[in-house]
Amino acid sequence: MTLTRPVAVLVLVALAALIPLLGPSTALHGTGEASVPGVGGIALLRTVLFAALSVPIGELFVDRLARSVPGTATGRPAVPRSWSPPAAAAGFLAALGLASVVATGNLVPDGLSDIDVGGLYASRDGKLALLEVNAFLVAGLCAVSRRPATQLWPLAAVVVAEALRAHPATEHAPLTGSGLTFVHLTCAAMWTGGLLHALRTVRLWLGRYGTEAGAALLGLYARVAAVLLAVITATGAWSSLRRMPPETVLEQLTATAYGRVLLAKVLLVAAVAALALWARQRLRRAADPLTACAPARAEVVALGLVVAVSGLLTALPVPIRW
Repeated sequence: MTLTRPVAVLVLVALAALIPLLGPSTALHGTGEASVPGVGGIALLRTVLFAALSVPIGELFVDRLARSVPGTATGRPAVPRSWSPPAAAAGFLAALGLASVVATGNLVPDGLSDIDVGGLYASRDGKLALLEVNAFLVAGLCAVSRRPATQLWPLAAVVVAEALRAHPATEHAPLTGSGLTFVHLTCAAMWTGGLLHALRTVRLWLGRYGTEAGAALLGLYARVAAVLLAVITATGAWSSLRRMPPETVLEQLTATAYGRVLLAKVLLVAAVAALALWARQRLRRAADPLTACAPARAEVVALGLVVAVSGLLTALPVPIRW
């Protein structure tokens, strides 16, 4: 096995990490908005958390699809080695880092003495941070157990915690915002993690079940992904309009850090949608349907960038006036 693929993955991961680390200064430049202390590190931790959430949710989603593909020992088809345990470990560390920030009054701690663990129980954000830490720990234990599908419940708890965290009680109609975020984040995790796991599964199946089984799995995924994209677009647009009233959207997309990063995310999602359409066309019309894997791999890379931009977006000040 050559080192080309692992090296390429490491390079892409390093480049994606630069988005949350260096993005805040670029996004905030000239807006007059104050930067949150340690915003780059917080954005990186949120990026890791979102990625750690996407991997196991995508695996559970695609493994379920795989069971219905004919000619693959339906019910118990071969699947690649799970990445859920290391993803849960990464999510646990990211959630722990974010909890330490909350424990110091949303400031980056200089040392362990600055962290007030007991104070986490005294605030809403602290309790949600602790919930995420514990949920990732339980998800990791479930992932290595005999019933890995049970990790769905702690992962759902993380999504609920993120949805509640993103919409504090002081916000107008916070439950509406939390509901939108819950659906948006769940669908995004299924789309991102699902495509990654689908490509890994197709690669494994080529030597076992042949081209037809892999093409069938990609076809099943593509049909669900089209619905996921529609839901992601609708919930994302609704959430944005709640934070940026229609009459101010165009101005805020260029005049605020949040708007600039949101615009970058929209453009990336549009690129992802174009790649998904290209892959779907190849899947349906090419002599070898698995040529769809090429644009699908590019789609995975673009989705990774979307995750990084999303992590940055959640760490920036929200330009909202209630």
